[in-house]
Amino acid sequence: MKTALVTGGLRGIGLGISEALIGKNYSLALCGTRTKEEAGDALARLQSMTGSGQNVVYYSCDIGSSSSRQALLQSVRQDFPYINVLVNNAGVAPKERCDILDLKEENYAWLMKINLEGPFFLTQKIAQWMIATRKNSDTGSNAAAYRAVIINISSISAESVSVNRGEYCISKAGVSMAAKLWAVRLGEFGIPVYEIRPGIIQTDMTAGVSEKYTKMINEGLVPEKRWGYPDDAGRAVAMLAEGGLPYATGQVITLDGGLNIPRL
Repeated sequence: MKTALVTGGLRGIGLGISEALIGKNYSLALCGTRTKEEAGDALARLQSMTGSGQNVVYYSCDIGSSSSRQALLQSVRQDFPYINVLVNNAGVAPKERCDILDLKEENYAWLMKINLEGPFFLTQKIAQWMIATRKNSDTGSNAAAYRAVIINISSISAESVSVNRGEYCISKAGVSMAAKLWAVRLGEFGIPVYEIRPGIIQTDMTAGVSEKYTKMINEGLVPEKRWGYPDDAGRAVAMLAEGGLPYATGQVITLDGGLNIPRL
């Protein structure tokens, strides 16, 4: 059995990732801030896609809360023997778009706990579990059979500046650096860490600016002249999960349709 833990795995980019991993025969441990009842339709959809031996379990969790993360870990460990893939996808947009000259400290702190602090310390705990699993598999009958991968979902905002949502840009730059830090630290254990950096993706998070970006895309903002979709990220995650990019730990995969290619 292969198991993936995907944070924010029932909506937007996370849902695209979950669907792709189910297609690669992974069982899924998913978490989000909604209750099971509120997540019912998306959860039922994923469960209907499972094959023999696959399972999809949803946990309500505030990834920015230490106690909530601990409860998540305890529950996942009860339901699954190990985790092969961690996808740090959960994140939030700023509470309000405003000039960084007017940014409120409480809004900055709220976003950072969810977008940066939560994924970092969840990775720490899952990495410890992965290392222990690897050591056990190396001495047992499943030697060399266990494969583990960690994938951080960041954003082109890790490099592209938006002064009206500065805290979001800083959080994604931090997620990017965290991927490199974990890649170096976990290299000795054979656990690669990657960063996927999506561009303009059509999700509920971008629904409010859909008309604006559609116009800009049609006018040439994106060389591929289309929105990105959650399944674009899903395919990239599935490729990395299955070992499709070996000897490349710490690398960034940018999914932006060419948006950030320097042009004259």
